[in-house]
Amino acid sequence: MSRVTINDVARASDTSKKTVSRVLNQEPGVRKEVRERVLAAVAELNYRPLTSARSLATNRSFMIGLLYDNLSPSYVMEVQAGVQEACEAHQYSMMVQPLDSKARDFMERVEGILWRHRPDGLILTPPITDHPALLAHLRDTGLPFASIAPRKSKGIAGVILDEREAAAAMVDHLVALGHRHIAHIIGDPKHGAGVWRLAGYRDGLKLAGFEERAEYMVQGQFSFESGVKAARQLLRLKERPTAIFAADDDMAVGAIWAAAEAGVSVPAEVSICGFDDTTIATQVWPLLTTVHQPVRDMGKRATEELLLGLLGKGEPRMVEVDYQMRLRASTAPAPR
Repeated sequence: MSRVTINDVARASDTSKKTVSRVLNQEPGVRKEVRERVLAAVAELNYRPLTSARSLATNRSFMIGLLYDNLSPSYVMEVQAGVQEACEAHQYSMMVQPLDSKARDFMERVEGILWRHRPDGLILTPPITDHPALLAHLRDTGLPFASIAPRKSKGIAGVILDEREAAAAMVDHLVALGHRHIAHIIGDPKHGAGVWRLAGYRDGLKLAGFEERAEYMVQGQFSFESGVKAARQLLRLKERPTAIFAADDDMAVGAIWAAAEAGVSVPAEVSICGFDDTTIATQVWPLLTTVHQPVRDMGKRATEELLLGLLGKGEPRMVEVDYQMRLRASTAPAPR
C-alpha cells in the first residue's frame, strides 16, 4: 500500500499543496472552513507528514531543545512531560540534553548541540536558565528561547512562580502548628529557587517574630543524598528542631530517611516538609507536606510561549503561575 502524500491531501480537500502545508504548519491567513476541510482530509487519509520534508520546505527542524542541569530526577521528568505535551500538540519533536553548567567546556558543548540538531528554539531550566554566557550567545545568534524560573524575568519569555512567597507560606503553616524551632535545608545557591526559598524561609521567621539561628540553616544541593546529610546534621543538634523545611521534595525525602535512621518519628517528633510536589511526594511514607509547584504545567506553558513566537501567532511573554499548599501526613502539631 503506497504512502499517503501531501498531494493526496490537497486533492481530497480540494485545495493546493501550499494551503495544506500552511494548515499543517499552523500558519495564519487560512480561512476557517478551508482549514477544517484540510484537517478532515488529513484525518480521513491518516496522513503523517515527514519531518524531513517539512524541514526542507520551511528551513525549520521542527524540534525544540530542552537543556537541563538538575540533580532532581522527579523535577526533570515533570518538566520533560510538559514540554513533550506542548510539542506534540504542534507537531514538533523534542530533544533533551543534560549538561553540567559549571563545566569549563559548557559553551563548547552547547554550541555543538545546536550545530548538530539545529533546534528551532530552546527551553532552559535552572540553573542553565541564568547562565550569562549562554544567554549572551542566544541573543547574539537570535535563537528563540523560553526560560523556566529565571532569576531575571524582564524582557524574556517563559514561566515563573513566586517561590519566595510560597516558602514563607510553608513556614507560616509550621508556625500555626505550634513549631518554634524550624530548620531549613537550603537548595543549591546556583539556582534561583535556592535563593528565593531561603529568602521565603527567613521572611516566614521574621513574620512570626522568630530569630534566625545559623545552625538551623544547612546547605543542600537539591538531591536526596544532600537531604540525608543535612538532616543528620540537624538531628544531632543539642536543641533539635521540631520541624524541617527542605527546599525541594528530594531533600525532604532524604530528611525523612535520615529521621528513620536516627529512630526519630515523623511527624510525632519532627515534622518534615518540602517544595515542588513532584511524584516522589506521594510515594514516600508519611505522605509529604509540600508546596505544589505545577512543574509539568510550567514546562508546557514555557513551550507554548516559545511556539507562539515560532509559529508567528503572537508575542511570547513571561507567564506567572500559582502555587498551592499540599498539607499531608509528614507535618503535625509540635511535640510538647
